Amino acid sequence: MKQMWKDTLILFVITLISGLALGAVYLVTKDPIAAQQEKKKANAYHAVFEDADSFEDDENFDAAQARMVLDQVQDADYSEEEITMIASARSESGELLGYVVTVTTHAGYGGDITFSVGIRVDGTINGVSITDISETAGLGMKAPDELAPQFAGKTTQNRFTVTKTGATYPSEVDAISGATITSNAVTDGVNAGIVYCRYVMEQNGISVDSAGGALYE
Repeated sequence: MKQMWKDTLILFVITLISGLALGAVYLVTKDPIAAQQEKKKANAYHAVFEDADSFEDDENFDAAQARMVLDQVQDADYSEEEITMIASARSESGELLGYVVTVTTHAGYGGDITFSVGIRVDGTINGVSITDISETAGLGMKAPDELAPQFAGKTTQNRFTVTKTGATYPSEVDAISGATITSNAVTDGVNAGIVYCRYVMEQNGISVDSAGGALYE
């Protein structure tokens, strides 16, 4: 009995020390990690809106409401896509240039893929910047270089689709060779970002007629 209590006490002390050590590591690394995440976000924002002087996250952003907007789309399934933030992009004078939507798709081949989509107030996609991806090296990992640039300069008039035979329409995106799953995941994520951004634009009284009407109806 005495040995059992001794062993229990030793185990308790070891557990306590381990817990304190983990807590100390967390306190030491928490701020640097948060700062790195903010830096990554800022870089992504600037990558999709180089002419913007400032960005402001929507303090009223509601992830649950964004989920409802995506779920209302009748002819597309965005159950694997998640909107995590939307920010306004403004010029030095304060003029609204457009929005940056942060999207995470859970449909990647190797896991979640997170990226930012910049959309101008006229409905033009300003750029796509992938911030987190863990796809197959030499295949899906080509998405930042081969897939994301294909969206820049295109309008949001039609829903984007992936093709393996070479894009012939503005709404088509060339699949990465050998990485169709990744290509579809990113493309669906971009479409989801467009749907939500256009919803926000209409809620703020910004006409999206020039971009072909609302995709979420």
